[in-house]
Amino acid sequence: MASVAPSTGWGIERVSSVEQQGGAEVLSQEDALSRQGPVWLRRFAGPVLSVMMLGLALWALYRLAGEVSYHQVGEYMHRLRRGRIGQAIVLTALGYAVMPLYDLFALQSIGRKLPRSRVALISFISYAFSNTLGMAMLVSGSIRYRFYIQAGLSTLEVAKVVLFCTISFWLGLFAITGTTLLLVPLPPGLPLTHARVLLGICLCAMPLLWLLGGSVLRRPFRVWRWAVKMPPVTVGLRQVFVGALDWGLAAAVLYALMPDAMDLHFGSFLAIFALAQIAGLISHVPGGLGVFEAVMLAGFGAAGNQAHSAPILGALAAYRGVYYLLPLCAATVAVVIREARGVRQAALLSPWFNGILPPFFAGLTLVSGAVLLFSGATAVLPGRLELLSDLLPLSVLEVSHFLNSVIGMSLLILARGLQRRLDAAYWLTLVLLIAGAVVSLLKGIDYEEAGLLILLAVALAPAHRLFYRRASLFDITFSFGWLLACATVLGCTVWLVFFSYQHVEYSSDLWWQFSFYHGNAPRALRALVGATGVALLFALTSLIRSARSRPTPPNEAELTRALPLIKQFHSAQAHLALMGDKSLLFDPADTAFIMYSIEGRSWVAMGDPVGHNDRARQELVWTFRERCERAGGWPVFYQVAPADLDLYLDVGMSLLKIGEEARVQLAQFNLDGKSKKTLRGTVNKLSREGLRLEIVPTADVPALLPRLKPVSDAWLRDKRVREKGFSLGAFDEAYLARMPMAVVWQDDKPIAFANMFLCESMEEASVDLMRQLPDGPAGLMDYLFVELMLWAKAQGYRWFNLGMAPLSGLQSRRQAPLWNRFGALIFGRGERFYNFQGLHRYKDKFDPEWEPRYMAVPGGIALPVVLTNVASLISGGLTGVVRR
Repeated sequence: MASVAPSTGWGIERVSSVEQQGGAEVLSQEDALSRQGPVWLRRFAGPVLSVMMLGLALWALYRLAGEVSYHQVGEYMHRLRRGRIGQAIVLTALGYAVMPLYDLFALQSIGRKLPRSRVALISFISYAFSNTLGMAMLVSGSIRYRFYIQAGLSTLEVAKVVLFCTISFWLGLFAITGTTLLLVPLPPGLPLTHARVLLGICLCAMPLLWLLGGSVLRRPFRVWRWAVKMPPVTVGLRQVFVGALDWGLAAAVLYALMPDAMDLHFGSFLAIFALAQIAGLISHVPGGLGVFEAVMLAGFGAAGNQAHSAPILGALAAYRGVYYLLPLCAATVAVVIREARGVRQAALLSPWFNGILPPFFAGLTLVSGAVLLFSGATAVLPGRLELLSDLLPLSVLEVSHFLNSVIGMSLLILARGLQRRLDAAYWLTLVLLIAGAVVSLLKGIDYEEAGLLILLAVALAPAHRLFYRRASLFDITFSFGWLLACATVLGCTVWLVFFSYQHVEYSSDLWWQFSFYHGNAPRALRALVGATGVALLFALTSLIRSARSRPTPPNEAELTRALPLIKQFHSAQAHLALMGDKSLLFDPADTAFIMYSIEGRSWVAMGDPVGHNDRARQELVWTFRERCERAGGWPVFYQVAPADLDLYLDVGMSLLKIGEEARVQLAQFNLDGKSKKTLRGTVNKLSREGLRLEIVPTADVPALLPRLKPVSDAWLRDKRVREKGFSLGAFDEAYLARMPMAVVWQDDKPIAFANMFLCESMEEASVDLMRQLPDGPAGLMDYLFVELMLWAKAQGYRWFNLGMAPLSGLQSRRQAPLWNRFGALIFGRGERFYNFQGLHRYKDKFDPEWEPRYMAVPGGIALPVVLTNVASLISGGLTGVVRR
């Protein structure tokens, strides 16, 4: 558990009306996300820009290294001395040993202390993944959040740690780059020579301004809506020092791998390296791939110089392997061992582990597919090819090379199925991983690739229970980001084919050349066509699948199918399906269903899936989400219970608390005691006045409805409200005729009624419409509730559900999420319009047990729009929200 130490109190806070009264409100995660621009811009613009930058970098790299052959690059890598590779590995280890200082200093700055070994592991894992995958703020921030929350830090504290590390990262990079440009002259003739002084001054100014601000600005200052407090100078110096040391060691790794013929001073090399890293980071391309290499070639003036370009590219490729891939593999192993150890201690998989493994395996499968595609685009090593020619016939080599790329493309597609937890994707992936390992050995004795695939297959094999869905592969939806990733990998494969064989003159005869020693280019072309064919075939199959019809209200047959599931379900709320205003989505075996309505882009499901088959309910959530995605909608589950939250977490949805539901445990309910004196007096008084409760069976309800209609109309006029919908029933004869009715009679006149939700499992009883004559006796609703609960208790029901109190139980503390604070504000200040507090107080006098209710929403959506859509559904239109 984390211990607390004095905090330095630096950070950024959002200024609100609370602060003007003497307090401060810290920016929450939801508030920050809501200010990042339109949803479509955040979702599409960033990935498209990254792919465009990658394309430009590959084009520049192709032009700069136009005279370099793939064999020259490979030859340099294979001739690297072991001592230099060992030196690079040692420097890499030192660099990753320095990185925990970011986190240690960050924790110290916020007054928190954790064991150093734990901090070192968290730092290593986060940087190993973020360095390779790019998007450091998102990737390393997500990993830190997962581990630091476990360590006892709050969300706000984790955000401050991530911010501290990110600022330190950039301050160190600017400081070391600017200082090097000012102090070390670049070799004559390089493109940056004339601008180095101006660029060095600009870069050095940033960390200097940061330190100056820490020494001069002792108090928080306002920048628009933000209150900014600068860290002390000592903290700022630590940030600059750690960042500069980190980048210096990273540069030293590549410097150790560079060719001796360059004869370049380390200071000059460091300046070019740092500028190339800045360009790679700004591009947001994962790991700066392509961008970093292009800037390095341009910075060293190697364009068109074959003697320099090939060794530099070889050194850069070796650097990628040593500084990026080796730590990534080690971090992957560390994550698996760490979580597996937690599994052994817990004797079962934790919910987080269950949730993270499928995307984790999906990512590794995607990487494995890319490795096979890139391997198919390059030539087999001559020594291994010579050995194969003595062992295998040419036909085996040719078929294996072709299948290698086909399997690689198939793995890219199957990775999405793994993320969606498909059983078919699991088995096909296992088969293709093993097959890929075999063909990798047969096509070129690529034992490195084969080992990677076998390791992934071994890790995936025992995880079958995580992939439980029986849906078709062709029914899954591919998000824009996933399609872009697959297209980018395929595009890079095309580029690699052209780069590797740019000196081979193209002719149609290449397609039909089969040879051990002169068939690398034809094999790469055929493999590329095979991979592209798999992608096009899958896309065509997905396009011609049967179109989904637009949801329609249920007909009588569907309501009849749903009725047995409703009666046997543990929650009486399932009876709302009988209203007929919500579409019903059944599983193939009719063992579960979801009721939902559509408002705008929001597909809102009412409550949890109804049914007793847990596997079917789980699958329905996936099916519902995929239907929404195909239609361009947002899946939402409204008023779901805590017991089923894993259904929505598994599909990547977020949870918002929307209130609490009041349930009375009937075995303990009575009118004894001082606390029930008022209720007891009301019931006795109205009983003496001749009121009586009658439970009218379902068969007799239709004949009674004409007498109840005036009661309902009078109640609506008196309350100045109109009929609601979705989560509430309405006075609809077809709906009310499907269930028993509780009627309060005074003499022979009905003065109040409520339709009853009764579970045949005897788990729960509840009511929907509760209406009375406006001139009825005082305490009439109390009388109705008490008599109903006593009747349900006598019948053997366990619980009586009084319904939900919206927005109750939400906290308005400074550290609470924005939604919680907003909801608490409405609950406390919106009494004039919605009577939320009055509703909570009324239900509370029956001594219920309050259970939280949630709304599940997809991450990254426009939450205000979703909330508006849900409110519109319940109120029968937007005007109903404000007119009640």
